[in-house]
Amino acid sequence: MDRYERINTLHRLLKSARYPITVVRLQEELGCSRATVYRDLAFLRDALMAPVEGDGEAGFRYQSGENERFELPGLWLSSAELHALLASQHLLARTGGGVLSSMLAPLQQRIESLLAAQAGVSAWPVERVRVIPHRGRKLDEASFRTVASGVLERRQLSFDYRARSTDEVTRRTVSPQRITHYRDNWYLDAWDHGREALRSFAVDRIHKARVVDQPARDIPDSELDEQLGAGYGIFSGAPKGWATIVFSAKAARWVADEHWHSRQQGRFLADGRYELKVPYSVSRELLMDVLHYGSDAEIVEPPALREQAKALLSLALSNYD
Repeated sequence: MDRYERINTLHRLLKSARYPITVVRLQEELGCSRATVYRDLAFLRDALMAPVEGDGEAGFRYQSGENERFELPGLWLSSAELHALLASQHLLARTGGGVLSSMLAPLQQRIESLLAAQAGVSAWPVERVRVIPHRGRKLDEASFRTVASGVLERRQLSFDYRARSTDEVTRRTVSPQRITHYRDNWYLDAWDHGREALRSFAVDRIHKARVVDQPARDIPDSELDEQLGAGYGIFSGAPKGWATIVFSAKAARWVADEHWHSRQQGRFLADGRYELKVPYSVSRELLMDVLHYGSDAEIVEPPALREQAKALLSLALSNYD
């Protein structure tokens, strides 16, 4: 039986047990190993808050008086698991009518049945949970397919790239390394042969892409992570410094629970404000996120980044003169 069936069976056994049930009997009832029994018991106790008591020698049962009151929640997927299934369902739905629609139909049905089983209903109520795309940009599907093919086939790519910051078009030849879905948009991490450096490209700015009959140069994952994963956001690189941002006591309640970077450092100040430190390479995305908080955020260090923020705020204010 799968994990969902095991957890339900385990709950039923413990709920009806007058005396502790041995691990050996649980193995027989669940048809699994001793280690799996312990993992399921831990999940039942720690994740689902079941009143499990006992040990490996005496056996396990629900606490007396609690066994009648406790019931499994209707949905016990974690937030990350639920989002993964819903995001998959959403992406599959967007393939409707394409060449893959019939091939992916069984997968979509499986996802829907998993969601329905978790909710304890015969059909998943799609209208009750929504996944809303946020500021996704229009994508040229032909370019995306070419880029993805180059990544998977390990072949070089040649394309026109229109930089969003300058609107300048340049011809690039790159060795694609990986594609990343970030904030509802796709990006290509690649070795740029003209610049002889790693670069990230927004796929929606790629045009006239074609796969070149040359093998791609493979860059070690450690170098990719160091160059493109160490700094802030998708426009990352080798960190040039750390930014220190102080948020008002009002904004602190939100920022303290947010994930900005894997190496971020945060602490509450004595007056209730929140200090956040993050590494960054290119400042523009960091500035966009900080300015999102308006008067509730202040860049303290470094001075150059603080001056950039002041300049952007002054330009924004000039629009209202």
